[in-house]
Amino acid sequence: MSNGRYRKWLGLISLSLVLAITPAAVYAQDAAKEEAASTQELSYSYEEFALERNDIALHLDRVALADTQPEKNILLVHGLTYSSHEFDIDYKDYSLVRFLAREGYAVWRLDIAGYGRSGEVEDGFMPDSDYAAEDINAAVELITKETGMDKLDILGWSWGTVTSARFAAKYPEHINKLVLYAPILSGLGDYDVDEDFHYNTWEHAADDFQRGEDGNFDLTITDPVIIEMYCSSCWHYDRDYSPNGGRRDLLVDSSVKLIDTESITVPTLVICGDKDPYLNYDLVNGVTDSLPEGSALEVIPGASHAVMIEAPFYQDFQSRLIDYLAD
Repeated sequence: MSNGRYRKWLGLISLSLVLAITPAAVYAQDAAKEEAASTQELSYSYEEFALERNDIALHLDRVALADTQPEKNILLVHGLTYSSHEFDIDYKDYSLVRFLAREGYAVWRLDIAGYGRSGEVEDGFMPDSDYAAEDINAAVELITKETGMDKLDILGWSWGTVTSARFAAKYPEHINKLVLYAPILSGLGDYDVDEDFHYNTWEHAADDFQRGEDGNFDLTITDPVIIEMYCSSCWHYDRDYSPNGGRRDLLVDSSVKLIDTESITVPTLVICGDKDPYLNYDLVNGVTDSLPEGSALEVIPGASHAVMIEAPFYQDFQSRLIDYLAD
């Protein structure tokens, strides 16, 4: 086992020990059995689809309620470093994938080249934002062919808002509605990204969870079981390294716009928390001025970058999302 893998295992083991002796964790595990009973009784179908672009196999899967034929489709697009597993934390009713499936959707997930269960890339700078937009297009072309439906909804998270917005600007004909969740509208700060791959650690995977003034996780915001499950999935699916092309795109001066909202011609929901450290709120608050008719902005007070799995906010996030998609 490499030193990196050993350190990651230590991180997971340490958190597991904390969970084992923390009353809050015991309570959370007991409560989960009761509160999630109704959703766990449901069965879901899972299917993977063969997809390849530029001689790289891309992971594309589909989840729906078992024994149903959904007439609505949505594609979820992941952010930097970690892949599409992040949308399906199967604990209580947190999973965005299963929530959308219960709302009658066929839920599709794509791993961009070099990420997660997609094929590896030799050059980690190659899958940048524009390249990823073409991977999304390849997935959408397959989805429309498989379903016989011309349009679907697209949701991108974090870097996924950059990639899905660029896809939407170039290929609007297949989009019903676009959702930009925690949109990276402008550069995060000028920084030289010299390495073409990012070295993944447990600590980095946990960076999106809110912390208190003492630096510890704020367990009133994020259930400790969610932290362990999320980081364990990052370890399982994303392993030691992830491509850095998207990171190089994002780490530019804050004056650089990364999403050209004026080029988006489909109705768009911008949804985020008001405590997200990655967002430019001057741009967020005025974003609907440059988006087409039917667009909307939803800001959830107290929520951060991982609002979809934050205990006080995830159900509000789900509700606002489905209300927009169903309208």
